[in-house]
Amino acid sequence: MIDWLKRADLKGATEPEIALNGATVPIVLRRHKTARRLTLRLAPDGSAVRITLPAWARPAEAIAFAHARREWLEEQHAKIPQRRSTGPGSEVLYRGEGLAIEWDAKLPRKPSLADGAIRLGGPSDSVEKRVARWLETEALRLFRQDAADYTAAARLEPVPVAISRAQRRWGSCSDKERIRINWRLVQAPDFVRRSVVAHEVAHLVHFDHSPAFHALLGEIYEGEIARADRWLKQHGRSLYAAFG
Repeated sequence: MIDWLKRADLKGATEPEIALNGATVPIVLRRHKTARRLTLRLAPDGSAVRITLPAWARPAEAIAFAHARREWLEEQHAKIPQRRSTGPGSEVLYRGEGLAIEWDAKLPRKPSLADGAIRLGGPSDSVEKRVARWLETEALRLFRQDAADYTAAARLEPVPVAISRAQRRWGSCSDKERIRINWRLVQAPDFVRRSVVAHEVAHLVHFDHSPAFHALLGEIYEGEIARADRWLKQHGRSLYAAFG
């Protein structure tokens, strides 16, 4: 029997939810045929505890595992930024800067950037959705520009770029030479966003994290990768505070 299961109090620890800092959080189980052990993660926005199960594990064991790690989960939950509402008069992040949302019913429904603010009209109750769509559109535009820069620097043909709404990964690269970048990076400073795009472009050549991969990344990216990584580690969760 696994050590954590020997220590876990299974009585009252079989419900697919857990109390974290006064909030009831669902426990979501996902079985994966190649998994060798239970892995436990808290969703970036704190909305769920996610457990990946190997073929041998029973759901009750996985749920007990989450309850046994409650102290760690509460520590992670406490670090999550408070959810910010997005509407008229609030502020959103765009390329590392805070922009006020200026709403006037007489303005066009489609958001636009003017004088350091996002301005729009239309129904006030749909402002958040329309600002989120505008940010996603801006994200794709910037990602495509970044990818064009780095594929050229790596002497590669241009590749298709798409946005991702992943909860944990900032970027991904498929073997079909397509890259996807998390749209929330449009909120981060340019050097952070561009580091992620450069990372995925380097994977088009080296689908690993070998010395050759890091050498290419250092060649094509104009900034300091360690600085961008530190920013994401310290502030990445904050990008999930809005547009839940």
